[in-house]
Amino acid sequence: MLTVSSLNQYYGGSHILRDLTFEAPAGKVTALLGRNGVGKSTLLRTLMGLVPAKSGQVVFQGKNITDVKPYERVRAGIGYVPQGREIFPRLTVEENLEMGLATRPRSARIPERIFEMFPVLRSMLRRRGGDLSGGQQQQLAIGRALAVGPLLLILDEPTEGIQPSIIKDIERVIRTLAESGEMAILLVEQYYDFARSLADQYLVMERGEIVARGAGADMERDDVRRLLAV
Repeated sequence: MLTVSSLNQYYGGSHILRDLTFEAPAGKVTALLGRNGVGKSTLLRTLMGLVPAKSGQVVFQGKNITDVKPYERVRAGIGYVPQGREIFPRLTVEENLEMGLATRPRSARIPERIFEMFPVLRSMLRRRGGDLSGGQQQQLAIGRALAVGPLLLILDEPTEGIQPSIIKDIERVIRTLAESGEMAILLVEQYYDFARSLADQYLVMERGEIVARGAGADMERDDVRRLLAV
């Protein structure tokens, strides 16, 4: 679904992403782990076209999208849940979800399965996004991305600042989406146990490079937790 080849990114004179190469296959959760400041969020912003790649290639569904505009990537089927959620606090829950329909036909409606996955959103449709708890906002952000009807779902640290009960709900939803086989999921996480529970394959970044990779089932054997220790 997604193939990244020899991707490089710089901020000023700093080499942030260094020849990154990996794949995120359909029907699988690819967990990308690493400590703060190693370049994970920069990678996702580059994948979404929010910052231009200095060199390398991003291929989605066999098409080179390295120089494609962000809105065209969304239209092609990439859903993105950024770190910090970035919902619209003054819009209602319903209006936030409808923003996810912006690239779909005018007749499109909020998919019912979003409410099946996150029932709390149905009961709060008329509430402003800014009035929701952090966990509810994260559910809203994921719901908005799912409204796109993505073939690739990118999640940037979805457990950050979230209460344990909602983390379990989010874990269940991600697993359900992956098992459906309809999309590839790229999950960026620092919370090791959450990533291990979901990963079909893992990548570990350090100083802008991928320093380890393997099957999710091998994360304990490969001592991935040690690579994340501060």
